[in-house]
Amino acid sequence: MLWIVSCLALVASALGCGVPSIKPQVSGYNKIVNGENAVSGSWPWQVSLQQTNGFHFCGGSLLSPYWVVTAAHCRVTPGRHRVILGEHNRNSNAEQIQVKSIARAITHPYYNSQNFNNDVTLLKLSSPVQMTNRVSPVCLASSNFDSGTRCVTTGWGKTGTTSSPAILQQVALPLLTPAQCKQYWGQNRISDAMICAGASGVSSCQGDSGGPLVCQNGGAWYQVGIVSWGTSNCNVRTPAVYARVSYLRGWIEQTMASN
Repeated sequence: MLWIVSCLALVASALGCGVPSIKPQVSGYNKIVNGENAVSGSWPWQVSLQQTNGFHFCGGSLLSPYWVVTAAHCRVTPGRHRVILGEHNRNSNAEQIQVKSIARAITHPYYNSQNFNNDVTLLKLSSPVQMTNRVSPVCLASSNFDSGTRCVTTGWGKTGTTSSPAILQQVALPLLTPAQCKQYWGQNRISDAMICAGASGVSSCQGDSGGPLVCQNGGAWYQVGIVSWGTSNCNVRTPAVYARVSYLRGWIEQTMASN
């Protein structure tokens, strides 16, 4: 098992993904609801999706110099929306952010807006991102992590105290089994393209949509989920539902390669 983990770490570092230059510090790994401020620059793949007036409405993750992944239900529109990279405090004018326009938004052909199945959209940027110690890609999970694994989700979404925090929030939360998730949400609402996490006193919330759920393995961070849906009041005792990256990875890689 140690050999497998070390090989994963080598693959990740060779790809240049999933290894922040600035190390994350997570309590309890540990408001996102009941979350905490992230260390500036410690989640370098996190992007803010904004309207042209600067209004943040969704998150996303950098995959490569030209590609960002987010949720289909964010309904990103080239021309109306833009991608902000390297941001931490949205009220600061001192950060070295990169603002990118979007050339194409490609939504999964089997996305279902009624039940949020296959909730993924890829954004092709109009110009390549410059990689820095605050802007670098995440790795995509190719297999499932064990339930109970403590992972981290990040975003500028609604917290327990504000509808839109200035500083990027983070929270650690456990993965659930599909059976545990279906106990909460019912047998028919949870598909193979979904993964659940939380129900542990924390939750992602409105404004976090499209952002990453990442788990660490062998020193690198792998995106296992895309913030998708949950309770309308972000109940911290009910699991949030994420698009399952390992299930959707084939479509993601094929789409990036052919566009």
